[in-house]
Amino acid sequence: MDSNANKEITLGSDEDECNVTESSDFPFWLYPMRRDMQEIIPGLFLGPYASAMKSKLEDLLKAGITHIICIRQSIEAKFIRPNFPQHFQYLVLEVADCPTENIIKHFKPTKEFIDDCLDNRGRVLVHGNGGISRSAAVVIAYVMVKGTMSYREAFAYVRNKRFCISLNEGFSQQLLEYEHIYRAELLFACQTSAQSGKRKRFDLEMDSEQTFPK
Repeated sequence: MDSNANKEITLGSDEDECNVTESSDFPFWLYPMRRDMQEIIPGLFLGPYASAMKSKLEDLLKAGITHIICIRQSIEAKFIRPNFPQHFQYLVLEVADCPTENIIKHFKPTKEFIDDCLDNRGRVLVHGNGGISRSAAVVIAYVMVKGTMSYREAFAYVRNKRFCISLNEGFSQQLLEYEHIYRAELLFACQTSAQSGKRKRFDLEMDSEQTFPK
């Protein structure tokens, strides 16, 4: 049983499980729910393009959405696009849903975009086409860092909110790599902060020991 989810979750491709009317592992999850967005952590939503279409403006405003990350590849640009630039702040990413696509490079700018939104009490929707692979990978990466979770813990956490996520193998491998990257960055930041604190204490001690002529 994963400590970060209410249910035991197995990683991997779950296309078959997503196509059932109701999951036995997640009895609350119904197939039509995959067409809606779900709130993963306070203020951060994950969903399909269907949740950001022109007919959904009222729903987005009612949910308090202020920012949207739109993930697509170039051939999808004609039908997956920002529909409400006058209402929301957009970040558009060109990402193909294929195992060889470099998605790690998008984790830093998306984290900054989400942080800026949440720090200003906004609410952000991350969507691709189906809200299953590309957008899920971006949200999982964010949850990993903010919750200091492993990839598996973050996957379980996000899937507990949006059961139909199913990352391609390449994205899963990159997120496993990203786990080591962000933990190393966190360790380096902690060490740098500790060393800076020691230097400040040393400087203060030296200042207090100095004597000055009257």
